[in-house]
Amino acid sequence: DPMVVVGLFLGGLLTFVFSALTMQAVGSGASSMVKEIRRQFKEIPGILKGESDPDYEKCIEISTATGLRNMIFPGGLAVVTPIVVGLWSPQALAGLLAGAIVTGLLLAITLANAGGAWDNAKKYIEEGNLGGKGSEAHAASVTGDTVGDPFKDTSGPALNILIKLMSMISLLFVPLFI
Repeated sequence: DPMVVVGLFLGGLLTFVFSALTMQAVGSGASSMVKEIRRQFKEIPGILKGESDPDYEKCIEISTATGLRNMIFPGGLAVVTPIVVGLWSPQALAGLLAGAIVTGLLLAITLANAGGAWDNAKKYIEEGNLGGKGSEAHAASVTGDTVGDPFKDTSGPALNILIKLMSMISLLFVPLFI
């Protein structure tokens, strides 16, 4: 059935779009946090010397607010997509779920392994291997770990939630689709 094939492609695409959005959310939150930390270093002179405490609450507030705000669209995508596709074609919905499961599983495993590998590479170099801290290898591993952390801590685990949420929404709304 061509509608199943269309759904397969949509489901496969959705996992990659969702992962990209979650990684972008982490990057946006980290950028906001860096700006706040820089501001605090400028405005509270005793932080670096240990004479003053930073404003931890402001950083927690930024992290929480940015995380929630940036996950509205990916979360909405996970809820709305199965409803829209199911209203369009129940066969396409079946394909959507199958495509999301297959690509989501493989992508989640890849993200978890790649993120862990980048994290472990940085630790390995910091132990004195390949030039240790301050080397070009260490600078590269810090960059890799910056990408690896959202891979293994955000996007990979979130794919499990995406697949479960889409399946549950599909089951809840199936009377509308048939």
